[in-house]
Amino acid sequence: MSDLLCELDNGILRVTLNRPDDGNAATDDMAAEVTAALNTAHEKARLVLLTGAGKSFCRGRANHGRRPAVTNEALDRRRQADVVFDCYAAIRYCRIPVIAKVRGEAVGFGCSIASVSDITIAADSAVFQINEMEHNILPTMVLSSLIDRATHKGLKYMVYSAARVPAERAIAYGLVSDVAPEAELDARVEALCQKLLTMPDIALEGVKDYLKRAMTMDVPSAVDFARNFHAVINSSNEIKKGGGKH
Repeated sequence: MSDLLCELDNGILRVTLNRPDDGNAATDDMAAEVTAALNTAHEKARLVLLTGAGKSFCRGRANHGRRPAVTNEALDRRRQADVVFDCYAAIRYCRIPVIAKVRGEAVGFGCSIASVSDITIAADSAVFQINEMEHNILPTMVLSSLIDRATHKGLKYMVYSAARVPAERAIAYGLVSDVAPEAELDARVEALCQKLLTMPDIALEGVKDYLKRAMTMDVPSAVDFARNFHAVINSSNEIKKGGGKH
């Protein structure tokens, strides 16, 4: 069976990390597949649900899945790491909302892809960890994914301490949107997905498009962008029709 499952279900692209016997530790090939799936998700779906099979979301990267570097030259190392950076970018810049459903462990790469998602709903038993420093690895890949998500205090604490942070504290650090009791997680996430599906596509995509650009603008520019975007989108026939195209 594939290490990554992609299922189109009534407007939802369900993307599932599928190595439950290894805590869904992700190989480079899995990261590349996630990237490919999310880069084209808007062509067939209205939102993406990212989750892991079994008891954990993703406990990091699988060492045996990493493609060996040809040399130790810095440029080769940079190109080798692109598979991870590209995966983070695919989630961040996916044209439709990406919702992460997290139970169990979300460690390293798993913490990143959960937190860089637009909305992250975690079970109350979930834990988040950035443990690269314990393995003598400078965690700039993880840091780059969380730079506009986590608070600086929370991010530095997680990196330096490598502490396993419970879901409720992860909310305070900016990594999680909401926490649900373990038994209610699936229902809570499904209800949210169905809520989003009642909204016009142009509004779902517009919110994401505005925020990904406005967050790097100065305030006056962000306000001007909002003024123009508001006039264009809210006067369109697409938003007046409501609902989705798919």
